[in-house]
Amino acid sequence: MLGEHTAYVERTNLTSRQMNGRLVRKTLSFSKEIRLLLAASALEDGLYNFTRPVRTLRIELPDPSKYTRWQQRTPAMAAGLTDHIWTVKELLQLVLVPLDTNS
Repeated sequence: MLGEHTAYVERTNLTSRQMNGRLVRKTLSFSKEIRLLLAASALEDGLYNFTRPVRTLRIELPDPSKYTRWQQRTPAMAAGLTDHIWTVKELLQLVLVPLDTNS
């Protein structure tokens, strides 16, 4: 299904351009160095996947209350990587330890 329509790729590109000013055409915030572009792209990926609920990923609660019918979910929650929506502070305080692939 993904190979048949370019709409999925175009939607991803649009979201990336909206979140990352370095990808916008004809802008002053371009990256002079590739490492800065990679850092900005990594931050954008983390923000999108861990801090932003996506409407199409929400699930209906079995016993909805008067105020809450849906459980909001991020792509990371849908993939089973986390159990809650992260704050930006929580994302920025995370220290990633690289896996040792030699052993």
